[in-house]
Amino acid sequence: MEVLIAPAIVQQAAQWMARLWSDDASDEDRAACARWCAAHPHHELAWQRLQAFEGKLHSVPRDVARHALREPAPAAYLNRRRALKLLAVLLPVGGLAYLLRGTDAWQVATAGYSTGTGEIREITLPDGTRVMLASASAIDVRFDASERLLVLRTGEILVTTAHDPDPTQRPFRVLCRHGTVQALGTRFTLRQDEYTSRVAVFEGAVEIRLAHAPGHAVGIATGYSAIFSAAIVQSAAPVPASAAAWTQGMLVADNMRLDDLLAELARYRPGLLRCDPTLASLTVSGVFPLRDTDRALHNLALALPVQIVARTRYWVTLQAMPQAAA
Repeated sequence: MEVLIAPAIVQQAAQWMARLWSDDASDEDRAACARWCAAHPHHELAWQRLQAFEGKLHSVPRDVARHALREPAPAAYLNRRRALKLLAVLLPVGGLAYLLRGTDAWQVATAGYSTGTGEIREITLPDGTRVMLASASAIDVRFDASERLLVLRTGEILVTTAHDPDPTQRPFRVLCRHGTVQALGTRFTLRQDEYTSRVAVFEGAVEIRLAHAPGHAVGIATGYSAIFSAAIVQSAAPVPASAAAWTQGMLVADNMRLDDLLAELARYRPGLLRCDPTLASLTVSGVFPLRDTDRALHNLALALPVQIVARTRYWVTLQAMPQAAA
C-alpha cells in the first residue's frame, strides 16, 4: 500500500536537503536535520525518497553548479541547490510523484509488499509460499486461476515455494524487468539491478525466460546461480555458501573489493556511502552486520587503513588515513 506523506513534510525534507548542500552548512545544521528525520517515520521516509533524486544531482560538477547559480543555463546544468528549490515548488502540485516515478523509492512506496531501507521482512502468501524481502525491496502478488505470479519491482527476495492447494496446480513465476523465473519446487533468491538480474537456487530448480526471448527456457539447477539481462543468460556458476546470509542480517565478504562491499552496505542504510577511488580495490574478508551498518563501518576502520568521514548520518565517505608525521 502506498504511504502518503503530507506535502508540507516533503517540502521540509527538500529544504533540509538544500540547506545541507549549501557551502556554509554547519555541524549544527546537520545535527538538526538528523533530529528532524528521527522525529517522525514520515520525515525519514520523505528524506529517503529524496535520496534517489539527490543521487542524480550529485553527478553535477561543483564548478558547473556555481556557474549555474550566476548565469542562465540549460536544464541539464541546473545545480543541486537550484534543482532542489525547483523541487520544493513542484511538491504541492504533484511534481514529486513525477520526479520519483520509476525510481526504486517510487517502486517501494507503491508496491503491494515492501521493505524500508535496512528492513528485512518475511511474508506468507495465500498458497503458503514464504517470501523474504531484503532492504528496500518491493513485490506485487498476482494470483489467479492460471498462475501464481510475483512481480519483483525492485530489490531482492528469497522465495520458498509451497505446494499449490489449487487442484489445477498453477505454476509459480516471478516476473522482473529482465524476464521471468519459474520455480520447479524451489527455494531461490532473485535480485534485480538496473541492467541485470541474478537468480541463485538452493533447492529444486528454476527456468529463466528472457524478456526478449520468452519462447526459450534456460534451466538452473540446485547449487547454481546465473546472471541474466533481457537478452542473454550468462553461464551458470556455483552458489557461494554465504549467498543468502542477508536473510540472517549478515554480509559475508570473502576477498571482496571495498567499493563492492560498501555498495552492499549502502543498500541497508539511507543516504550516500562511498569510498575514495584510491581505496576501491582494497580487498576485505569478514562478516558484517546489515542491521547495524555503523558498527560494520567501525569494524572496517579497525581492519583497514581508512577513516570514516561523515558530513551527516546520511553522507559518509571512507578515506585513506593521513600519513603519520615523520
